[in-house]
Amino acid sequence: MHISKQKKGLVPEIRFPEFDGSSPWKEIKLIDTANKDVKWSFIGGPFGSNLKSSDYVKNGIRIIQLQNIGDGEFLNDYEIFTSSDKADELLANNIYPSEIIISKMGDPVGRACLIPGFHDRYVMCSDGIRLVVDEERFSKYFIYLLINSVQFRGSVERASTGSTRKRIGLDQLKKLPMWVPKDRLEQQKIADCLASIDDLITLQSRKLESLKTYKSGLMQQLFPAEGETVPKLRFPEFRKAGSWKLKPIGKVLAEKQRPIDMEDDAEYSLVTVKRRYGGLVSRGIYKGRSIKVKSQCEVQENDFLISKRQIVHCACGVVPKELHGSIVSNEYSVLVPRKGNDVHFFDYFAQQPAVSLSFLQCSIGIVIEKMLFKLKDWLKEEFLFPEIEEQQKIAQFIGDFDEIIAIQFHKVESLKEHKKGLMQKLFPVMDDAV
Repeated sequence: MHISKQKKGLVPEIRFPEFDGSSPWKEIKLIDTANKDVKWSFIGGPFGSNLKSSDYVKNGIRIIQLQNIGDGEFLNDYEIFTSSDKADELLANNIYPSEIIISKMGDPVGRACLIPGFHDRYVMCSDGIRLVVDEERFSKYFIYLLINSVQFRGSVERASTGSTRKRIGLDQLKKLPMWVPKDRLEQQKIADCLASIDDLITLQSRKLESLKTYKSGLMQQLFPAEGETVPKLRFPEFRKAGSWKLKPIGKVLAEKQRPIDMEDDAEYSLVTVKRRYGGLVSRGIYKGRSIKVKSQCEVQENDFLISKRQIVHCACGVVPKELHGSIVSNEYSVLVPRKGNDVHFFDYFAQQPAVSLSFLQCSIGIVIEKMLFKLKDWLKEEFLFPEIEEQQKIAQFIGDFDEIIAIQFHKVESLKEHKKGLMQKLFPVMDDAV
C-alpha cells in the first residue's frame, strides 16, 4: 500500500495500489448495511423491566450486558443467564455468534464487538443493538471495523445526548452516515489487513492471560491453604522457619490520618482505587475551590488505601511513588504497615479469597453498591502471617512476575495503538468530504 495521490474527496490517506485512482468512497447510512432478508437485523435490546428476578438462572441462555461490549472486543466477564423460555419470549432480542452488537450508551458510546461462539445464542441487554450485515454487498469485518473507527465514532458522539454518560437512540444511530469503497474487494482488502493485526493482538492477549493465570496459581501456593499453617511452595531459606503466626490485621496495619486544610487557589491531585485489585489511578488535578468535599487527607507512597464503599468489590491497593502527596476524602481509609511488616506483601496477601470475603463480612448495608466498610471490625480479623524477611521475599518474587506481565500488557497495548493509527489512515476523514 502507499499514500493516495488523490488530494480531496472521500478517499483514505492510504490506499492499496490496485485501488489507487479508483472512484471515491460512497456515502451510505448505517442501516443500509443491515441484511433486510434477516428478521430483526437491526434492533435494540429489551428494557430491563422485561426481566424479573425470577427470570435469572444459574445456567441457560447468556445475557449480554453493557459491560461485555468492549471497545472492539467482547469482554467475557459478568456472566448472567436467563431461561430458554424467557429467551424465546424475547426472540426479537436474541443475537447469535459472529453478529455485531453496538452499545447505545457508555464511554465510548457506539462501541461495537463481534459476538463470540461460546453459546448458540444470547439475549441482548437494554443498551445493545444487534446488526446483521448484508454480506453480499459488504464485508462484515470491514463494517465492524468502520463502526469502531475514530471517524465514525465521532459522528456517534455528536449525535449522542447526555453530559456525563452519552446515549444514542436506535433511530439516530441507523441514520448516521458512513463511507465505504464502492468495490467490495477493497473493503475485504482493508478487512484482511486489519484482521492480521487482530490475530497478533489475540495471540499476545492469550499469552497475557496465560501469565495472569500462572501468577494466580503461584499465589495460591505461596500462601497457606485453608486449614494449613505454611504454604505449599516455600523458598528454601524459610523451609525450617516454622509455621506462620496468626495475627489480627490491626497488628499488621494501622490507620493513618493526615488531614489537610485546602486553599482555594492551590492545586491538588485526587486519586481513586479501581475495583478487583485494579490499583490506584489519578482522578486529575483540581483547584481547592472546585473540590466539593473539604475533608481531605494526604496519602503517601506505600500507604495502603481502601475505598470504604467499594471494598466489597475489592477496591484497595498500595499508593505508588507517582501518586505520593495526592489527597482522598473521608470515603477512604488510609493505612500504613506496622514495624516488622511489608506493605507490598500485604497488597498481595489481600488478594486471597478469604481476605476478599472478609471485606464483605465487615461491611454493612442491604444494597451491595451502598454497603459501608467497618474498618475497626476488619482490623480484628485474624490471618496467618510470616516474618518480615519471608514477606519481603514473597513480595519481591510476585512483584518480579508482575513486571513480566506489565511488559506483555504493553506489547498488547502497542499493537492496539498501531492498529488504531493504521485505521485512521485506511478510512477517510469525514471532514474532508467534498
